[in-house]
Amino acid sequence: MSLAEYVVWRGANADTIDVSRRRSRVMRAVDSGLKKMLDLSGAFAGLILLFPLFVAISVAIKATSRGPVFFRQQRYGRDGTPFTVLKFRSMHMHLCDESGVSQTVEDDPRVTAVGGFLRKSNFDELPQLINVLRGDMSLVGPRPHVPGMLAAGMPYEHFDTRYMTRHRVLPGITGLAQVNGFRGETRDPYAARMRLEYDLAYIRRQSVFLDIRILATTVVKEFFKGKGY
Repeated sequence: MSLAEYVVWRGANADTIDVSRRRSRVMRAVDSGLKKMLDLSGAFAGLILLFPLFVAISVAIKATSRGPVFFRQQRYGRDGTPFTVLKFRSMHMHLCDESGVSQTVEDDPRVTAVGGFLRKSNFDELPQLINVLRGDMSLVGPRPHVPGMLAAGMPYEHFDTRYMTRHRVLPGITGLAQVNGFRGETRDPYAARMRLEYDLAYIRRQSVFLDIRILATTVVKEFFKGKGY
């Protein structure tokens, strides 16, 4: 195609290209709105339905160890902005690591008896429904990490230069990496790399339908067949 022919072709197709771009922006806006509705309705319904469970867990924590019911920790939010994440406390208070750099390992002596159950069932993450209502988190997205998170013994951003890209969206209570088995420790290079790969894949493919599939899979795999520690 000559330069003149390209100019003619470009002019003839300019309107089509512009309409396509506008349609793409509209679809993204609609999907973003639907995701927000899913987050707010899901978090609100979850807090109402799970209120008796919240009470039971709170009583169990207070009855078996000293310290507050909730554990608060700084995590990376959207665009790398820090926020305070809420969890049910699962460790002895004097052994808690607020920095989060020292990751929990299997049979970790810092974890209480009640905390072991909470981690295995992932019930310790349920207070993050409050974070969703606050707008700090989404139901689905890359899991929020603490600043200085280690991967294969080094800062994650040094391990893989794409790391901060995962913070382009709101972090989630669950995510694509978690339902594909990449959760927990990141000491193993392969596990650390794959967790990031799934996080980035979610950002590229995110949609309300994908969120619903991830949520449904999470309920089955984590709450009923949980293997956390």
